Amino acid sequence: MAGCAAAVRAAQQGASVLLAEKTAGVGGSAAYAGFLWSAPTAEIMLRENPDADPALSLRLVEDYDRSVEWLRGLGVEVGPAVQVLSFGRGRAFDSASFFLTAERALRDAPGCELLLGARTERLLIEHGAVLGAVLRCADGGLREVRARWTLVATGGFGGDPDLRAELIHPHARDLPLRANRGSNGDGLRLAQSAGAASSPRGAGFYGHLIPSRIAYDDPLGFVSLTFYHSEHGVLLNLDGRRFVDETVGDHISPMHLLEQREPRALLIYDQHVHEAWMMQPYVEGTETVDKFRLAYRQGARCAVAEDLEEFAALPEDWGYPGEAVLASLQSFNEQCQAGRPDPDRRHDGRPLTEPPYYVIEVVPAITFSFGGVRIDAGARVLDERGVAIPGLIAAGADTGGVFVRAYAGGIANALVFGLRAADTALERAAVQV
Repeated sequence: MAGCAAAVRAAQQGASVLLAEKTAGVGGSAAYAGFLWSAPTAEIMLRENPDADPALSLRLVEDYDRSVEWLRGLGVEVGPAVQVLSFGRGRAFDSASFFLTAERALRDAPGCELLLGARTERLLIEHGAVLGAVLRCADGGLREVRARWTLVATGGFGGDPDLRAELIHPHARDLPLRANRGSNGDGLRLAQSAGAASSPRGAGFYGHLIPSRIAYDDPLGFVSLTFYHSEHGVLLNLDGRRFVDETVGDHISPMHLLEQREPRALLIYDQHVHEAWMMQPYVEGTETVDKFRLAYRQGARCAVAEDLEEFAALPEDWGYPGEAVLASLQSFNEQCQAGRPDPDRRHDGRPLTEPPYYVIEVVPAITFSFGGVRIDAGARVLDERGVAIPGLIAAGADTGGVFVRAYAGGIANALVFGLRAADTALERAAVQV
């Protein structure tokens, strides 16, 4: 998304652009997305994402509306604003239309080129400045491309087990990937070769909870089997204990689950949650799927209990202490009824009291990483001194600092900073001329 947005924006202004995509088609994980959202105000962004670089997170808020209008200007259908999570605003958009438009624009614009199946071997660096890159083209041949500005926008390192273990958490090595297979740290490595600084380790990742013991071969399968509404249920770790405020969101719980002694948990909810939440679309206008039934049919570890006492007899091969699970559920209900759940239930303090009860084992899965290359609000890549590296810009999930153990819209991040990167390149090119 970030690379395509930057390329099209620059092409619109008459720049010569070469977009090198290492896979067979543009889009990456954004091709599976359909929602553009973020925090609506600076105050809300700072509250929900307090540890991020404020220059970056607030740029995301400031540029959101103009980015939406830019999409519309391309002829991409963008829907009305709706509520997202407990704090965000967002709009559905036609991602397929955007990427088709981007491809057509780059193929038709004078001086522009789209290369598919082209991998970046290395950056061209002279006297500390980036002057282009060497590409390995689809036919196996090498091509040297000289440019005033080079953008890295490869989608982060979510697809690289070693980088996940090093920069997120040792357990992250084995995280299922609910995204494209091509985003495995290329941009981070390339930028570091030019002296780029990276954000601190432990920034986290964007992901969701998915059923364990299911083989995921199709990225779309992750969407239909993601338990977005887990925020209304209870998560119990391998010791049968709660470990997180689930109500903050299904996108936050995976980071906390990853830090347990084994990153797997029981998601438990009652009939009220099943009907009021699990059987409803997570975002207005999206498809409704009975995820529990679908997971059961595909072999997930799940069951239905007629009362809480049945949890004392969980199957031994699941590995959870049934008596502890029962005690935790009983304690949870008592705490909620007294208004003092621990951990807190910030957005939903209702006890689970309407049988039957649904239980499914879930694991965290990663969509993209939060850590990455340090940039400024103009998408310029910074070195360890905080000085911009001449000729190098970055956008999207390759960058760090926009989100830190919090999340407010990956597509918006890619679009906003993709456009900012293009504007930086265009402004600097105009000054040089």
